[in-house]
Formats: sequence, structure tokens, C-alpha cells
Amino acid sequence: MFCTFCKDNINKVDYKNTQFLRKFVTSQFKIAAAKRNKLCDKHQRKVANAIKLARFMALMPYTRNQAIKR
Repeated sequence: MFCTFCKDNINKVDYKNTQFLRKFVTSQFKIAAAKRNKLCDKHQRKVANAIKLARFMALMPYTRNQAIKR
């Protein structure tokens, strides 16, 4: 299994880039598993921490009910 972050040489994950982080959560806004995301353990932790920080800063919702419907 090849990590897409390792392949593209991405070392930093920005918590402010919510459109990018939304690829790594499920439809119910749970953090998806590393196997589904195709990430290694190191990059899965970085993505998870960025998602948690974005949630804390109110940039991303914690649950589906908190999502803004447009």
C-alpha cells in the first residue's frame, strides 16, 4: 500500500484547508480509517490532528447535524 502523501512528498497538513480535509472524513463527519484514506500511520495521525484542530476552531463540524445546509 502506497501512501498518497509520501508519494506526493506532502509533509504538512494545514487545518485551515477544510475542503482538502473533507476528503478524509466520512459522510457523518467521522475521521475515516487509514485504509480508506490510503495513508500511512504517520500521515493519518497528521490528518487526524488537523481535523481535530479544525473542529475545535469551528471550521469543520463534529457531526452531520452541525453541518450547514446550503
